Amino acid sequence: SPTGRAARAAAGGRRRAAARGPAPAPAPARGARGSGGGRGQVLPHAPPHKAPLPARNRPEGKVLETVGVFEAPKQHGKYETGQLFLHSVFGYRGIVLFPWQARLYDRDVASPVTEKSENAAGHGSKEVKGKTHTYYQVLIDARDCPHISQRSQTEAVTFLANHDDSRALYAIPGLDYVSHEDILPYSSTDQVPIQHELFERFLMYDQTKVPPFVARDTLCAWQEKNHPWLELSDVHRETTENIRVTVIPFYMGMREAQNSHVYWWRYCIRLENLDSEVVQLRERHWRIFSLSGTLETVRGRGVVGREPVLSKEQPAFQYSSHVSLQASSGHMWGTFRFERPDGSHFDVRIPPFSLESNKDEKTPPSGLHW
Repeated sequence: SPTGRAARAAAGGRRRAAARGPAPAPAPARGARGSGGGRGQVLPHAPPHKAPLPARNRPEGKVLETVGVFEAPKQHGKYETGQLFLHSVFGYRGIVLFPWQARLYDRDVASPVTEKSENAAGHGSKEVKGKTHTYYQVLIDARDCPHISQRSQTEAVTFLANHDDSRALYAIPGLDYVSHEDILPYSSTDQVPIQHELFERFLMYDQTKVPPFVARDTLCAWQEKNHPWLELSDVHRETTENIRVTVIPFYMGMREAQNSHVYWWRYCIRLENLDSEVVQLRERHWRIFSLSGTLETVRGRGVVGREPVLSKEQPAFQYSSHVSLQASSGHMWGTFRFERPDGSHFDVRIPPFSLESNKDEKTPPSGLHW
């Protein structure tokens, strides 16, 4: 993705007139096959009047439109607030709100500690040393959400509702966490390049800055207020038979229910097929250990009501779910069962991860306060 090439994406059947000046209007960042959630396309820069791809090379009724100009990805350092990007795996347009420094525990990387250990959950596991890794809180362009919904949930961030129903949750649509290496940065002359209900609440255009979108006071206040429930601290990763599983747990807070305390976590999981063979997720098998001494087993078909297919064209699937314990900490681990085209099955390990509560817990957020 060298500098100076146009960042383009497959759009709907007709071009939208530029409503905010001469810059071409951005278009949904779909793959060239119109598959929804494909990788962002990088095509040589061409004059705006050049005809779109021949019909035989593009899906019927879809064209490629310029949304900006790619910039060189950063090998060192972090992207700033206001950086526009395409997601390298899911293809959506987004903008960086702020970075998180997480500890990545990658079980695929050899560790100097080779002996086995028994963790609190009572199952053997190799020691994994965490390393610092940058993730970003981002907004997803609402125009792209329908095209990635089959590959990635666009409601990755949820909070506990602050009322009597201890199981009530509310979500913020179009808010995601993105790893540094998944950012394909680009620039645009459009003063409102991302369509999201929070874009103009959180960011404002300033042509003297690079990137030209800076944080409003409302973004800083929102981040500070909700920091305990947004913060990404630990990331766990493991690969089995070329299927990589990444897990990010988040503590959501505690609620009282029937004279007991119930602690809630959400966890985001990404499945990636690193091979060319098509596989389909069929079953999940979880083991959930609570500090109170209970060990729960959960089995079921698929995940979040789906049995996603991972292929070379659509290699990844991402979703979020929730778990509650009647103890302030615990562990989770397990396996996903996948099916090959010949009907054979294999199990993919879910890396064990801790469920930890915030000791200095404050009242969970009661909504989007500015």
